[in-house]
Amino acid sequence: MATYILRRIGLALVTLWLLSFIVFFAGQVLPGDPGRAILGPLAEQSAVHALDHQLGVDRPLLTQYWTWVTGLFRGDMGISYQFRSPVEPFIRGALVNSVKLAALAFIIVVPLGIAGGVVAALRAGRLTDRVISVSGLSAATVPEFVSGIVLIIVFAVELKWLPVSASAGPGASAASQLEHLILPAIPLVLVLFGYIARMARAGTIEALGSDYARTATLKGLRRSVVIRRHILRNALLPTITVIATQAGYLVGGLVVVETLFNYQGIGKLIFTAATAKDFPMLEAGVLTIGVVYMVATLIADILYTVLNPRLRLGGAG
Repeated sequence: MATYILRRIGLALVTLWLLSFIVFFAGQVLPGDPGRAILGPLAEQSAVHALDHQLGVDRPLLTQYWTWVTGLFRGDMGISYQFRSPVEPFIRGALVNSVKLAALAFIIVVPLGIAGGVVAALRAGRLTDRVISVSGLSAATVPEFVSGIVLIIVFAVELKWLPVSASAGPGASAASQLEHLILPAIPLVLVLFGYIARMARAGTIEALGSDYARTATLKGLRRSVVIRRHILRNALLPTITVIATQAGYLVGGLVVVETLFNYQGIGKLIFTAATAKDFPMLEAGVLTIGVVYMVATLIADILYTVLNPRLRLGGAG
């Protein structure tokens, strides 16, 4: 297990280095001039050139990349072009906000999706199965901005049950933050429920038809015991990878939801940095999302091997 984890961490570090290379040079391809974006369209060209020189964006690309990546190793994410201050506090604050929203959606959708998939599998081909499957797939096809707008109109504008904005403000209590995050979490739950439920359903159906399930039934074990001890453990294996992938999405793919609900998360920060040509902020934000995805995938791989001893035995051989 230790060898496997070290090998996965080494692969993740190589992938992260490649991601940093791609992110940096992709950011340079974006049209626009940082100096012009900061000073505005009416600024003198000489002033724009002077600011570009001060920011270092007129240096060779490889030199800029080396300065940036070596700074990352020292914990320095660079200086924001837009705010003229270190990037790290902005990234840290935005990431914390996104994790709060993602955690709430995750806590709701994971047990709900797994329970829905298992129930659908146990009643495969019946009305319950059709309702869960069709509802999940239908909800997954609705874009977040559509469901978000509908939720705002119904629950915030008409019924006035929940606040429109996801930001509770500085110093807000945990209860107030939760109240503000419920509405933006629902579009994420609607999108992810179908994927998780479908994988849980497929894994459960496969486990129900397996030899070990039939053997346990022939031994006289109650159906509830067979499902709890034998079915669920193996049925959830293919679901783990999907859940881990969605965990990365929940943190990094929130641009639409965070913008719609005026929430200062990592997704909105990256979008703002891209429009403002704030390359250090953009690159640090995207790289942070890459780290989140890699950590989530690594955790999924470890859980997969823990739940499936055959993988450990195969790796040992």
